[in-house]
Amino acid sequence: MAGASGHVGGQLLRLLLADPTWDRVHTLVRRPGGSEEAKLVEHVVDFDDLDPHIGLFAGADVFCCLGTTMAKAGSREAFRKVDHGYVVKLAQLASDGQARQFLLVTAIGASARSPSFYSRVKAEAERAVSAMTLPTVHIFRPSLLLGSRAEGRRAEDLGKVLVPLVSPVMVGPLARYRPVHPDAVARRMVQAAKAQQAGVHIHYPSD
Repeated sequence: MAGASGHVGGQLLRLLLADPTWDRVHTLVRRPGGSEEAKLVEHVVDFDDLDPHIGLFAGADVFCCLGTTMAKAGSREAFRKVDHGYVVKLAQLASDGQARQFLLVTAIGASARSPSFYSRVKAEAERAVSAMTLPTVHIFRPSLLLGSRAEGRRAEDLGKVLVPLVSPVMVGPLARYRPVHPDAVARRMVQAAKAQQAGVHIHYPSD
């Protein structure tokens, strides 16, 4: 798993550690988290040099929750390096290392034709991952993550007011745009991993 320190990743890690389906959970991290969980094995890595860790991917369910924001990255190049470069590299190692499946979190609105640089990068990462020789690929496109630090305090406060008002009317095709809790995204990822369905699958956790 990569991205365990993120909002969705943190929830996903909690679920994986509690689920008997997985007897070991390996995380790729920049720095040790200090957890004493018996099932957890942390690997401190340089994301610019992941090749030495290809052995971890053999027969594995690979969960990728990597992602940053334009504000945190500081530039388009830095953003693309994380949300495309690192993601695609992990998928390539999963493919070369004969992983069982690859599960990736991107975002609602991912499209190669989007006017948003953010959405285009997400779409390019999705396309690259989907084209690899992986038995199973699951892509999750959540809408606004409730409680996410990335939202910012003002957006979070506004969301608390607006969500109860707009969510009931966001039905049908609009349902996928409803804000969603990170825990709900993580649960959908666990469910998909257990299903072991071959092919490429797109999920909208807000549905």
